[in-house]
Amino acid sequence: MRILALDHGTRRIGVAVSDEMKMIAQPLEYIPAEPFAGFLSRLKEIIREKEVELILIGMPRNMDGSYGPAALKVQEFAAVLKDALTLPIKTLDERLTTVQAQRFLIQGNVRREKRKEKVDKTAAAILLQGYLDSLAP
Repeated sequence: MRILALDHGTRRIGVAVSDEMKMIAQPLEYIPAEPFAGFLSRLKEIIREKEVELILIGMPRNMDGSYGPAALKVQEFAAVLKDALTLPIKTLDERLTTVQAQRFLIQGNVRREKRKEKVDKTAAAILLQGYLDSLAP
């Protein structure tokens, strides 16, 4: 069984998945956020294909730890997913994951046009890897 991470955005939702041993996160894809029915359909396919047991959703927080408007959108998103899916869903602090993803892609000499496509799934992988590392003994 695997863990899936989502990096919620208004246009795209980044998806990353763990290996079966829950040691390594890998970026998978991004799914367009709209239409939501299309997103949900693709998410269910991935859950089935990858045998997912837990979903992590990045919770954007301000640097002082408070929640802003983006966090409220993610809370609403998580609530809708909890109604639509039978899997457990957790939110996790995602401060600076997108910044880390951007830096990682820049260091890898990924062109600006391609970075837009990759940043969401890379941010999801960074979030997931942090979670997996916290599970290690």
